[in-house]
Amino acid sequence: MNRCLGCGIIMQDSNPSKEGYTRNLENKFCERCFRIKNYNDYIVSDKTNEEYLKKIDYIGKTNDLVLLTVDFLNIIELDKINIKNPVILVFTKRDLLPRSVIEEKFLKKIKCKLNVKKIIFISSKNNYHLDELYYLINKYKVSENVYLIGLTNSGKSTLINKILKNYSENEGNITTSNMPSTTLDFIEKRVDDNLVLIDTPGLLDDGNIIFKTDKENMKKIIPTKEINPIIFQVKCAQTILIEDILRLDLDKNNIIIYMSNNLKIDRIYKENDKLSNLKCHIINIKDNEDLVIKGLGFIKFKYKCNIKLYLNKDVKYFIRNSLV
Repeated sequence: MNRCLGCGIIMQDSNPSKEGYTRNLENKFCERCFRIKNYNDYIVSDKTNEEYLKKIDYIGKTNDLVLLTVDFLNIIELDKINIKNPVILVFTKRDLLPRSVIEEKFLKKIKCKLNVKKIIFISSKNNYHLDELYYLINKYKVSENVYLIGLTNSGKSTLINKILKNYSENEGNITTSNMPSTTLDFIEKRVDDNLVLIDTPGLLDDGNIIFKTDKENMKKIIPTKEINPIIFQVKCAQTILIEDILRLDLDKNNIIIYMSNNLKIDRIYKENDKLSNLKCHIINIKDNEDLVIKGLGFIKFKYKCNIKLYLNKDVKYFIRNSLV
């Protein structure tokens, strides 16, 4: 059985509506990957988190090194990943992180109970800290196999492609996209005689906004360049609107919004009913806490307050101590 070099799925030529379809089983890429690579024509996958978690369970039964890739805007609850493997925690997309964020202070605030050997910031796009990461991989790997896991769109495939380009004579042709769920199965890429990097499908974060919105909003939500934090000094009752996806009612605070700058943000000083059809959450915020909207980013609050948050009923949020 041939597997697609781009996403890892088993190829088939019988059903155009199913994943892995190709007109010719001799092709290297399935139709879906071909269209993503050549036309940026993204097709949503119907894979479920249950299938992906089985793969994580399989990895957990090995003792192999895991690179856990994490996007700055979408930091998951790390302890919920059920593995005992040695882990290098890799914060990807440093090029999107505001320059005002001090890495050392940020990393000191990251706490988890996994078997973390090292935490590092990298940028595959800019080759930032890739030499150091490559050294750490070879230092901590248990066998030649090293697995990459993380949320969908956390930068796993892009990282593997760049490592192959920098340190190997083999091609890095894994399909990459700003859209979620591009990789559909395990993809093994040999770097050299002593190292094989294994890409895995991205975990689907329950309640993530990118699975609850249309393609046009998705393109705005996922940043493609350095984020410029938006600062509001709130001195009276007012409403913050972010596109048609979020409404925030608050009074007297200083807030900083860390989200894609492609999103339109409006500030309204008078009573209104915009987006009041969305589900309303009444939330108590403490000093120096972040309100995290899964998949969208986060808002830092300087002072304690009570807020009203309006969101799609299927999108989830959580509160944490501020990381920046």
